[in-house]
Amino acid sequence: MNEFLQAREEEMLGLLEQLVNIDSGSRNKQGIDQIGEILKEEYIALGFDVQTIEEEIQGNHLVIRHPDAKEPEILIVAHMDTVFRDGTAAVRPFSIVDGVAHGPGVVDMKASLVSLLFAVKALSDSGRPGIENIEILLTSDEEIGSITARPLIEAHTEGKKAALIMEPARKDGSLVSGRKGGGDYAIRVHGVAAHSGIEPEKGRSAVEELAHKIIKLHALTDPEEGITVNVGIIEGGDATNVVTPEAVAWVDIRTTKLSQADLLDRKIREICAVPDVEGTTITVEGSIDRPPMERTEGTARLVELIKGIGKDIGIDVTDTKTGGGGDASYTSAAGVPTIDGLGPVGGNAHRDDEYMEVATFVPRCRLLAETIAKLSE
Repeated sequence: MNEFLQAREEEMLGLLEQLVNIDSGSRNKQGIDQIGEILKEEYIALGFDVQTIEEEIQGNHLVIRHPDAKEPEILIVAHMDTVFRDGTAAVRPFSIVDGVAHGPGVVDMKASLVSLLFAVKALSDSGRPGIENIEILLTSDEEIGSITARPLIEAHTEGKKAALIMEPARKDGSLVSGRKGGGDYAIRVHGVAAHSGIEPEKGRSAVEELAHKIIKLHALTDPEEGITVNVGIIEGGDATNVVTPEAVAWVDIRTTKLSQADLLDRKIREICAVPDVEGTTITVEGSIDRPPMERTEGTARLVELIKGIGKDIGIDVTDTKTGGGGDASYTSAAGVPTIDGLGPVGGNAHRDDEYMEVATFVPRCRLLAETIAKLSE
C-alpha cells in the first residue's frame, strides 16, 4: 500500500486543491453538495454504493458502503463543511509553500476527505481486508454542532465495533482519545427601567443581577473534574443614565464525563432560580446536549492497536485529550470504541493561517488504511 500511495501523492494534492478551492461553509449548501458530488463519483468509480441523504437547508449527507458489505463493523465519519465565509477560497486559494499546504479548510478537514478516499483506494488495490467492513458517513454540518448529522451518526453506530473519526491529527501528530462534552445556555434577566439620576429607587437593574449570576456560574468551574463554565458574551443596556431592564449572558459549558451533565444543569438552574436583586426575574434557555468522548477500555485498546501499526510502518503514534467537541462524542456515547484525529498533521484550524504538513499526507493515509485492514482481519 505504501508504494501505491507514494505514487499517487500528486493526485492526492490535486484533489485536495480542488476541494479547498470550493467554498463550503456550513450554511453553503451548494458548495457542500458540490464537494459531495465530487467524492460520490470517486467512490462509485471504486464500486461502492453511495446513498445521498437529502437535506433542505443544510448540505446533503452521504452514506457509503461496498455492495458486498453485510454487517460492516467499522464506522468512519468525516465532515465536508468548513467555518469560512463565502468568497474565502477566491481570496485565499490553495497553495503549498515550503512543504506546507494552506487554504480554507485544508486540514479541517478537506485533507482528511482525500486521505480517507485514497486509503480506501489503497485497500482496494492491495486486496487486503477492509473495504467490505467499513461504513463511511460524509456529513455536512459538524462545524455548527451536527444539527442534522447527529441522528444519522447515532443511527449508524448500531453493530459497530470501532469508530474512526477523521478530524486532523494534533500539531504534534497525536491522535485524539478523549474530548469534552458540553452545551450552551442563555441566561436572560428581566428588571425594571428607571432614570438612574432622578428616581433610581424605582428601577431593578438586570445588569446588576446578571453580575451576581456570572460570579456564581464561574464558581462552578472545577479544573480537577474537567468542568469549565464560561460566560463568553453579555449584553444589556442602551444608555448609562438608565437602570437596565434587560440583560443576557451566553454561557459555554464543558464536561469530561457523561455523569456530570445532569448535576451541572441542576446547579445552573438552582443558581438562576433565586434573584439576588429583588424585583428581577430570570429565565434559562439551553442544555448540556453534547456528550463527552470518554477514554474507555475499548478506546484504549484501539489506541494501542494503532500505536502498534504505527511502529511497524515507522510512525511514532501518541494520543491526547482535547477540550473541543466533535462527532467522536456521539459514537463514543453510543458505546463504540472510538479514536479521533486520524487525518494528516496540521494546525491553526478555523484561522487564516490554517495549514497541513504535506509530508504527513501519505504516511497518515497509510496509517488509516493499515488500521482498517488490521481491524478487519
